[in-house]
Amino acid sequence: MAASFLPSSTFSSITVSFASSTNSRSGFKFYTSSPSFESLSRTSIGSSRRLHSRRLCNVQATVLRENEKKVSVEETFQPKTSPDEENGRPSEPPNDQPSSSVEKWVIKFEQSINIFLTDSVIKVLDTLYHDRDYPRFFVLETIARVPYFAFMSVLHMYESFGWWRRSEYLKVHFAESWNEMHHLLIMEELGGNAWWFDRFLAQHIAIFYYFMTAFMYILSPRMAYHFSECVEGHAFETYDKFIKAKGDELKKLPPSKVAVKYYTEGDLYLFDEFQTARLPNTRRPIIENLYDVFMNIRDDEAEHCKTMKACQTHGNLRSPHSYNENVSSKDDDSGCIIPDAECEGIVDCIKKSVTNPTLNHRP
Repeated sequence: MAASFLPSSTFSSITVSFASSTNSRSGFKFYTSSPSFESLSRTSIGSSRRLHSRRLCNVQATVLRENEKKVSVEETFQPKTSPDEENGRPSEPPNDQPSSSVEKWVIKFEQSINIFLTDSVIKVLDTLYHDRDYPRFFVLETIARVPYFAFMSVLHMYESFGWWRRSEYLKVHFAESWNEMHHLLIMEELGGNAWWFDRFLAQHIAIFYYFMTAFMYILSPRMAYHFSECVEGHAFETYDKFIKAKGDELKKLPPSKVAVKYYTEGDLYLFDEFQTARLPNTRRPIIENLYDVFMNIRDDEAEHCKTMKACQTHGNLRSPHSYNENVSSKDDDSGCIIPDAECEGIVDCIKKSVTNPTLNHRP
């Protein structure tokens, strides 16, 4: 890259050489072919440095873009960094992050309750299903999809009141429930619901879980999402232990027909939609035996954990397909889009609806 900082009448030429390596910071080296460069005035130096600084920023941006192309599509999205972080300086915490000791204490208290509730349920399941894998999976999958029903119910209520309109949340949560429903169908195909007691227990736990999650989501979406993350984390660990213990046996068994159809056939839009930490079309499972089925179910639970973790930061969730949308198409449909109301939880929504009357009266 070459740049001329001064007129040719002042000195012959100045060449700027950009040197960079993966293990060291980028730098510029100056070479001059004329001794008149040493007599350069202080004012001209200041001017050239300002121009040099602007050019440096442009070059760095180009390097970042080139590096981004080398990232494998299988990698998850990385958190956005601010310009201060790129320059080695810590950035200010976002507005939705804990900003006081009181809020940090509240978060810790919420998470402590969630962990206690999760551990209590796990102890019950361990007692009832310590040697019955498929019935345990049936109960887990019956329960696992309930939070997404609760989330959508509350979001629809907020939307009806004009408090919190988040279409991407609704779409992602529906895709999550769609994924969990197919997990449940797989377990039913494998005979996990054969006993009346298992069906009775799972269905009644699900009813209680729905109202508990809806109430929790109304009070604190952050707490509800963390609780769901704990549940999905337990599901991942359960399937992972099962695969490691019976992997050789599972490889000899034929795959579930429901799994083959869900993972390999038809439109996989909803399959991509719940995996918010991945680019669309980057995960296409191959189902050849029952081992592959449970491997993909386990991996689904890991993706649910990532999505639930992202949801705990207010407004942080994005549909994976939104990254590929054309900006011009968004502009064309802007007349039909209702802006999202920025509130979180029933208390925050009521407070903002009172202090900001325009919240409920958008054009």
